[in-house]
Amino acid sequence: MTTQTSGPVAGPSTDHSRAVADGAHSHGVIPQASRAERRTSFELADFPVPTGREEEWRFSPLPQFAPLFDATGQGLAAGGVQVTVVNPPEVTVEIVGRGDERLGTVGRPGDRTAAAAWSSFAEATVVTVPRGAVASAATSVRIEGVPGTGPTASHLLVHARELSEAVVVVDHVGPASLAETVEVVVEDGAHLTLVSIQDWDAGSVHAAAHRLVVGRDATVKHVVVTLGGEAVRITPDAEFSGEGADLTALGLYFADAGQHQEHRLFVDHNVPACRSRVTYKGALQGVGAHTVWVGDVLIQAHAEGTDTYELNRNLVLTDGARADSVPNLEIETGEIEGAGHASATGRFDDEQLFYLMARGIPETEARRLVVRGFFAELIGQIGVPEVEERLIAAIEAELEASMTTLAGA
Repeated sequence: MTTQTSGPVAGPSTDHSRAVADGAHSHGVIPQASRAERRTSFELADFPVPTGREEEWRFSPLPQFAPLFDATGQGLAAGGVQVTVVNPPEVTVEIVGRGDERLGTVGRPGDRTAAAAWSSFAEATVVTVPRGAVASAATSVRIEGVPGTGPTASHLLVHARELSEAVVVVDHVGPASLAETVEVVVEDGAHLTLVSIQDWDAGSVHAAAHRLVVGRDATVKHVVVTLGGEAVRITPDAEFSGEGADLTALGLYFADAGQHQEHRLFVDHNVPACRSRVTYKGALQGVGAHTVWVGDVLIQAHAEGTDTYELNRNLVLTDGARADSVPNLEIETGEIEGAGHASATGRFDDEQLFYLMARGIPETEARRLVVRGFFAELIGQIGVPEVEERLIAAIEAELEASMTTLAGA
């Protein structure tokens, strides 16, 4: 069974009234009239401890995330992860205190875990690509959980200065209970690819707030890959600081039995003549596997000439798995190039399987081919060979586990 929602809206038009297309609210959930009205603050006290009735928490397993809420206000630990950076000579890396004036300049926390992360970190890692520099290799930031530590906070700033070009890969591994902030500043004319990989050990919990600002004529490719961990929640927020900016947001996730993987994006078109493309794809297998994708796009009244589209696809491989997908598009001006969204969740296409099996391909191999094809186009857009190869291998491992389970059933 397949469910799908879509909502294209195109300009130009002279109607400047607000148009909103969004998913239905669960019973008892507190709705928000506009995504722009969401509370943001650096103060932890401005965010009550979630109860599950809030719109932004209605899909989340609160018991798993509760240790990151800092319910007492005493702060999270500041040393529960080890950060290792391998950088090319063109890129500089610094460890700075929380008082560094470069920190906290990109947006503000938008939920309780983000505020807890901001108020708790002691030191931050700052990765800077100097003006006009072209990095000769990718910068690797490895964030590894330290066994035996409790809930902790970390902070990372990636700053691409004017006319620079770089690739930064942030890799999360090991055991952890982590509230994380990732700030991304991309100045005018810069080109940055940022890849965040969540490959945690089983039982790990991770809530990360990514806040991005994209400058005039700059391009950003923001890639999120979620594979490991018990409960992972990534909330990228992006805004623009100059016309001609371009944002491509890609996501790939694969949830197994008992895993919760949640991705909530907000693209704020607050500047005219900017472009955004969001594409997230996920697969699920096993009892209790749960994925959530919420894509919010706001086109403000003065953001004429906006061009935006968001897409989410989910492939359910076994019984007992659940995918929630909610695209939201809010438009305050009709003077746009185009805007739309689409979402679909379904099982294997029986016709595809029949076609392959009718040509002598065994069912297990046919299933592999369908899943490979589902992810192939997205993986090819990442543009970082070592990441693409790693994802292909990870998907093969997931499929091998799935086929083994099916064979034993």
